[in-house]
Amino acid sequence: MTPDTPETMADTEEVVYFQGSPALRGSLGMILFTGLLGVAALVAGVAFHARGAWILPAGILLAAILPAISIILIRCVRYRISSYRIDFERGVLSKSIDTLELWHVEDIKFRQSLLDRILRVGTITVISRDETTPSLPLRDLPDPRPIFETLKQRIITVKRQRGVIKLDAG
Repeated sequence: MTPDTPETMADTEEVVYFQGSPALRGSLGMILFTGLLGVAALVAGVAFHARGAWILPAGILLAAILPAISIILIRCVRYRISSYRIDFERGVLSKSIDTLELWHVEDIKFRQSLLDRILRVGTITVISRDETTPSLPLRDLPDPRPIFETLKQRIITVKRQRGVIKLDAG
């Protein structure tokens, strides 16, 4: 094994596997839906602008703001997946960060629909014993399969390093 594989990293060395926001292409449906709502607001503004001078500018404003809000909400989510923990940051005006240590992880799941495969995004759901974060879906990760495989191996390695043994009841 080479020194940089997930199985052989030193205890103190933390390597970041992914850091960033969900891919916008993964939320294409939401962005298109809010865009259509914006177009509907614009059409309503044009159709009813004779009833009030404020209706057309309100329609134009909504047409611009609705898709922008969905993009801002997506960009305000950040993931940091490293060799020892997963940080999940979210918030527009105020920030909230949850940290999940990898040795708490019980299972991870990978999901990628046909559309996700075409768009090269996917969701990794982390199931853990952590009381504050028992399930953490990492949605719309770009090129998620290598992240999933590395994370799966790293969880096993971290548990071995900490001496965590899974006992099956039965």
